[in-house]
Amino acid sequence: MSISDWIDPFRAAEGPPPRQLGAFFRWCLAGAWPALWLAGFFSASAGVMEAGTAWILGKVIDATVSAGPEHFFSSGNMVLILGAVAFFLLLRPLLFGLSAASNAIIVQPNINPLVLSRLHRWTLGQDVGFFDDDFAGRIAQKQMQAARAVTDVASEVINVVAFAIASLLGSVALLLAIDWRVAIGFCFWLALYFALISWFLPRVRQRAAGRAGARAMVSGQVVDTITNIKTVKLFAHADHEDRAALGAMQAFRSRAMEFGYLAASFRLALMTLAGLLPVLLLGGTILLWQRGLTSEGDIVAAGAIAIRIAQMTGWVSFTLMAIYSNIGEVEDGMRSLTPPVRLEDEADARELIVRAGRIELQDLSFAYGRDVGGIAAVDLDIAPGEKLGIVGASGAGKSTLVALLLRLYEAESGRILIDGTDIREVTQESLRRNLGMVTQETAMFNRSARDNILYGRPDASMEEVIAAAQAAEAHEFILELEDHKGRRGYDAHLGERGVKLSGGQRQRIALARAFLKDAPILVLDEATSALDSEVEAAIQSALVRVMQGKTVLAIAHRLSTLTEMDRILVMDVGRIVEIGSHAELLAQDGLYAKYWHRQSGGFLDMRAAE
Repeated sequence: MSISDWIDPFRAAEGPPPRQLGAFFRWCLAGAWPALWLAGFFSASAGVMEAGTAWILGKVIDATVSAGPEHFFSSGNMVLILGAVAFFLLLRPLLFGLSAASNAIIVQPNINPLVLSRLHRWTLGQDVGFFDDDFAGRIAQKQMQAARAVTDVASEVINVVAFAIASLLGSVALLLAIDWRVAIGFCFWLALYFALISWFLPRVRQRAAGRAGARAMVSGQVVDTITNIKTVKLFAHADHEDRAALGAMQAFRSRAMEFGYLAASFRLALMTLAGLLPVLLLGGTILLWQRGLTSEGDIVAAGAIAIRIAQMTGWVSFTLMAIYSNIGEVEDGMRSLTPPVRLEDEADARELIVRAGRIELQDLSFAYGRDVGGIAAVDLDIAPGEKLGIVGASGAGKSTLVALLLRLYEAESGRILIDGTDIREVTQESLRRNLGMVTQETAMFNRSARDNILYGRPDASMEEVIAAAQAAEAHEFILELEDHKGRRGYDAHLGERGVKLSGGQRQRIALARAFLKDAPILVLDEATSALDSEVEAAIQSALVRVMQGKTVLAIAHRLSTLTEMDRILVMDVGRIVEIGSHAELLAQDGLYAKYWHRQSGGFLDMRAAE
């Protein structure tokens, strides 16, 4: 196995992400720890080389002074000379190379996809309400931001912190070997250094979190505008969107300026403290040399340590500042992504097997957590293979009924049975595999026409894809498609959300996707609303064929499309008020009859009938 595969970059996480920072890091990095510890060991070994370098320089200087220029290369010094050459040409490069390779090959390329894949899987499982309450761009930004920040923290802790700690410990050991009083001076300086960073870094972390949140709001605002660019242009609101974006950018600029002032102050204090170290170590060692307590080589070793640690102080401190900044961004992403806004399968949930397609709604109620809205105390029995139309004014509860059937939300009371099985007892994936759905707002991916249709059944053959497209009256216009990269026909990409297609074309591809899925239960939510009359007439005949043997729920405002349904359900204010065939409901002269007489051109007036 290659060293690049020591971390499985797509290993699934165990359990949900914790909401405490340390536990969240452990969740993100679970499974990668052996490789991380190994990389840390190599980095620490390279750090020890800093003290080793100073020690060897000191020994060489002492040998030079004692032997003089004529006798330095004598046989007595050859062990020292060869040892120094081996150290600088073999051991030191080897350890630094292993440290660099472990970080660049093992850690960085694998940790980012490991964390991102875990966060993405978790986010995909969130309830639809989680996505309704936030910007799509902001959610994506939080995933990318958190994954990058965790990767940077892991990489820098290994590459810098482990290296620096080993360097400091090696330096203390070397200074103790020179004289304990020099080591005491160094420890005094370290105390000042740690006091400085302990004051600055928590503030860096806090301001970094604020900056990250402001940056994500800029992304969310810009993505929201671009996603709805046609609406922006149609309403001539470019200036309005520009002001909204500039407002978000101004907030980000303010947070960035606050962070910048703190960073500049940190650098000034740090460089002042770094300048103190050579004064302490060199001055102290020279004073001891004057008393005959240290050698010339000790002065060189102490000076090399002082200069190296002083240089490293800025590098390490700014890395620590970056680490704390990244921790702030991890916290920000953790707060946004980890709240469990989700419907979980039961621990013993099983696969749903639909044999007949009977649907029972028993005392079903759901109001989105409010006092009003949704549906209330709905009882309904839909026979296997029955074609049920559903009508009602906006807000009557039609879409809520379908959302509960798909288990996008959990009923607040009552239950739904499919072939006698409570849908809460089966996996959501198996439930939705058995339901085909076409909505008024058709969802398209920025992928090829083939891929969009194959979403209904990914293992279908190309012949089956074409047959489904032909049934949906989509084949002809698909053959004429061409995208900006010259891809044609079924290979042409449709643009984000299918923006390159007309509403009717998007709906026909969505119908082809549902035809290909061939689920035993079919839900049509205004499935032909975007089609012109000629295309709709052709598709209606295809729908009749596709609906054979299936249980069908069809929501429509164009009442003429429901006249051939077995029964029509009329909803008002979340309740079933009428049910029967088209003829029976007209004979009742109730709400459905009023809708029928009030419709214009076959469409239901969206206002409630009086």
